[in-house]
Amino acid sequence: MKLTQNDTSFLFSSTEIPDVFFTEYLPEARSEFVKVYFYVLFLSKHSSEIKINDLSKTLDLDFPIVQDAIKYWETVGLLVKNPNGYCLANIQEIELNKLYHPKVNLSPEDIQKNAESQAHAKVIESINSQFFSGTMTPTWYADIDLWFQKYGFDEQVMLALFSYSYENRALHRNYIQTVAEAWNKENIKTYNDLDLYFERREKTNVLKKKIAQKLNLSRNLTAYDEEYIIKWTETYQYSMDIIEVALKKATTKNTISFEYIDTLLSDWHNKDLSTVDEINTYLNSLKTKDKKVKQIKQVALEYTQSTFDNWDALYDN
Repeated sequence: MKLTQNDTSFLFSSTEIPDVFFTEYLPEARSEFVKVYFYVLFLSKHSSEIKINDLSKTLDLDFPIVQDAIKYWETVGLLVKNPNGYCLANIQEIELNKLYHPKVNLSPEDIQKNAESQAHAKVIESINSQFFSGTMTPTWYADIDLWFQKYGFDEQVMLALFSYSYENRALHRNYIQTVAEAWNKENIKTYNDLDLYFERREKTNVLKKKIAQKLNLSRNLTAYDEEYIIKWTETYQYSMDIIEVALKKATTKNTISFEYIDTLLSDWHNKDLSTVDEINTYLNSLKTKDKKVKQIKQVALEYTQSTFDNWDALYDN
């Protein structure tokens, strides 16, 4: 690695990082990746050359982590591969292009129309003040304005979206976008819709804990398990008392399966069984029917055996 400046110049020189890096890129990046970017930025200022293996040793990071970091900064566009190595992109230029070239089709007239909405503008400024300490970049304004149009959220829901992301320590676009998509799928438009959604989620979380305890599960329930629970409680409108009847039957099997539990509950739902008494009556009728079938089979077996015995006696004579 060759550097053309002497020690004195290093002492008094500095490496500048645009503020937009801290608002747009740092929150989403892993700390190791940021470490790699900072050092690469420093080296690029001096047109230095360094191998990834040497970079790994210098920064005391595992080789695969440095490789992942390079790939990550390529993906977000801050590192551009060329025939001789890598070139660092201009962050401010990237953000400027984002501002004037929105990610989705949205006409300037639409953006201007929404920007002039006093209610939206007030919420956007509130988001800027509460969650960005007044340092929110212009691209955030365009994104929020776009989300208002795309999802039809009212102002309180938009504010709740950022509050939820902030409380989960994930105040970055990808996470916020994912949550917004999830809320949209639940047809959330107003704060009342959101309030009812959180009530359902809380009810589901309580049931998840109870079911895991009843089944003595050591693992956490998966998202697929949760879909079953939502189906049982919201679509079938079954209480925990009814679900517990199915859980008891499931524990008699060698392997506990949510698919089996769902089969039971779906069968009861299809038969319009809505209380524990109705279900127990139905299960008892199945036991009685099964018992009769076994008796019939036993009689048939005894009759067959008796016939064989008679034939044997005939040949004995």
